[in-house]
Amino acid sequence: MEDSTKAGRTGAGGVPAAVTWGLLAAWALHDAEELATMPGWARRARPRLERRLPGVPWERLDVSRAHATVAIGLMGGAVAALAAAGARTGGRSPAFQAALAAFGLHGVAHLAQAAVTGGYTPGAVTSPLVVIPFTVWARRRLRAAGVEAPRGGALTAGAVAAVPLLLAGVHAAAHALTRPRPGSSRRR
Repeated sequence: MEDSTKAGRTGAGGVPAAVTWGLLAAWALHDAEELATMPGWARRARPRLERRLPGVPWERLDVSRAHATVAIGLMGGAVAALAAAGARTGGRSPAFQAALAAFGLHGVAHLAQAAVTGGYTPGAVTSPLVVIPFTVWARRRLRAAGVEAPRGGALTAGAVAAVPLLLAGVHAAAHALTRPRPGSSRRR
């Protein structure tokens, strides 16, 4: 058995808890950046974005602080459930494996967004500092514990397909929960 000072506290299957619950911690750090920067980002960056990519409906990407907070909270619940599934199964849960793959791809997507838009986009700072390094580290720790990622790319393809659906779902729910009601004076 590995020295606990070297590996950290281990969970199911000898996988360090930092791997499974670390997904939630890394996600929280990343989404704290998004929460701080997402509201109003599209409005502030719109002149640059319209010059760089005309024809994109940038105004539709501008979200209120309430919307961002609710969407991030809903996503946090999903990530917590996925991290718990990983902790229960020693990182073997297909849902946890998909979430880990999607998290890493999400970080790469943030860097691609910043490159395409020619500047900062919400999440671009923590992607190379937290998201991608955590994903690589977690994958290595899982492999060292004998937990291999499924072969053939099916997991990655499933994760890629699930992310837009989950994001659309949390944003639709956030929109429904934060939109002004008829007769309400609540503002964005």
